[in-house]
Amino acid sequence: MTEKRLYRSRNNKMLCGVCGGIAEYFNIDPTLIRLLAVVFGLSGGSGILAYIIAAIIIPDNPEA
Repeated sequence: MTEKRLYRSRNNKMLCGVCGGIAEYFNIDPTLIRLLAVVFGLSGGSGILAYIIAAIIIPDNPEA
């Protein structure tokens, strides 16, 4: 059984591939994740900081 891991997407990326990677992990549309990221980014700016940290911490997908 393969282990499910969170990676930044190389195929579904706008900036760094964080939202695309999260969408691939949960098997949902990346547009929904991007909309949530915008909402969190506009509500106090904590979403922007979280995105930057995620872009640094989450590794690139080695298979794609």
